[in-house]
Amino acid sequence: MELRHLRYFVAIAEAGSLTVAAERKLYTSQPSLSRQIKDLEDQVGTPLLSRSPRGVELTEAGKAFLDHARLALHQVDAAVEAARRAALPAKRRFALGFLTGQEMTWLPEAMRVLRAELPNIDVTVSSDYSPDLAEALARGRLDLAFMRAEPDMELAYRRVSQERLVALMPSDHPLAAHKSIRAKDLEGLPFIAMANKAAVLRSIIDNYLTEEGVAVAPAQFVDNPAMVMSLVASTRGVTLIPSYVEPLMPWSVVSRPLAGNAPMIDLVVGYSASNQSPILHLFLSHLEELVARVSKPEA
Repeated sequence: MELRHLRYFVAIAEAGSLTVAAERKLYTSQPSLSRQIKDLEDQVGTPLLSRSPRGVELTEAGKAFLDHARLALHQVDAAVEAARRAALPAKRRFALGFLTGQEMTWLPEAMRVLRAELPNIDVTVSSDYSPDLAEALARGRLDLAFMRAEPDMELAYRRVSQERLVALMPSDHPLAAHKSIRAKDLEGLPFIAMANKAAVLRSIIDNYLTEEGVAVAPAQFVDNPAMVMSLVASTRGVTLIPSYVEPLMPWSVVSRPLAGNAPMIDLVVGYSASNQSPILHLFLSHLEELVARVSKPEA
């Protein structure tokens, strides 16, 4: 069994279609991809995929095989990354990731900690969705990320802040005249909902609306702050979003606090417990100091 067989199988499982996987992910022909999967099934000894009117579906054996295939690929990627790092010992490296938008708050103080302790360190910075940051940590591409605590990833998390959710609406929306917004005020309005990519935030919003007895009909599903604000402005929809986006808002949208006990969402630093980087451990030893500086910036 070769790694390419695992990559092909995972690509098909995620796409739900041989054609989509072949043309958009693997850049190969469908007949060639079908032969590769047949070879894999012959080696495993049982069918892993079955055809259906909607494309292809995993058999029970395929569902069991998928988790192990992903884990094997993650381990291979982590091994490759570790080898590449080992080949460049001259300068120590540290890869930081941020949930998009959070770097504005946390990056300056994170760099202050790293530069003060290790002035010659090579720091790389990236921003992404939280699930993608979690995957990068698991694969060894990142050392530490400011993110949400993704429940399906075997990572270590330490909370650094809690963010209150606020209501977002067009600047000239009737609700903008209110000092605070009740959950009931959102009923019957076009609602911009979180997509599955933002699963942690989506769950908190859904639970809050359910507890408040409010039913909304999502007009759109989005997964990043810029698109949320764009759709709120263009469709005259409303949404709930963490307050950290408020400094990023254009003039066309405004936020209002939620009345009563507004839901909160945690921001955490995530990292792999198996990562033995001395830079990671040094950074974590200064985490409380970093949080205090961000919470109470100097005058």
